[in-house]
Amino acid sequence: MYPPHNPDQVITLNIKRIHIYAILLTFVFVVIGIFAAVLVHEESSFSFSIRGILLWAVLYILLIVLHEAFHLIGFMIWGKCKKNDLVYGINRELGVAYAGTKKVLPVSAMKKALLLPFWVTGMLPFIAGIWLNSTVLIVTSAFLIGGAAGDFSMYRQLRRAKKGSFVLDHLHEPVLYVFNKKVDSPY
Repeated sequence: MYPPHNPDQVITLNIKRIHIYAILLTFVFVVIGIFAAVLVHEESSFSFSIRGILLWAVLYILLIVLHEAFHLIGFMIWGKCKKNDLVYGINRELGVAYAGTKKVLPVSAMKKALLLPFWVTGMLPFIAGIWLNSTVLIVTSAFLIGGAAGDFSMYRQLRRAKKGSFVLDHLHEPVLYVFNKKVDSPY
């Protein structure tokens, strides 16, 4: 897929670096979550069991699906995308689930859509896990927070774009095309 015009900026994500960042974020949030739960409840419920691992796996898969769904919801709310503008799936080669849009969006809309899943599927369950003293919920949400590493990387790079810029998501690669002026979608 090629952009409709020469982009003013091309953002290419380093997937290996993002995977390392994701692992570190996950570990840090597991530690923070368990420590916070101990502070709040004055005891630890941290334990491993087959039931807990199975519950983690089910919650993790469910929250990954919801994570991508919230990107799509963000594209529809802030980017005014229609259902046929949306794409989603799993890139087995890169080892990531993805959600994107065929539509050229304002950078401000893309930034909001990038962070929505972090708040809903990462931080909300994380806080609930601490409140409920639930190791499974804390660990699952820490994995989802770590899984948002690519979203954080895109967001950070989009912050450098000029105000009023537009962005086109490459549908098959971890690349964003930034345009200083509105362009038509190539799809």
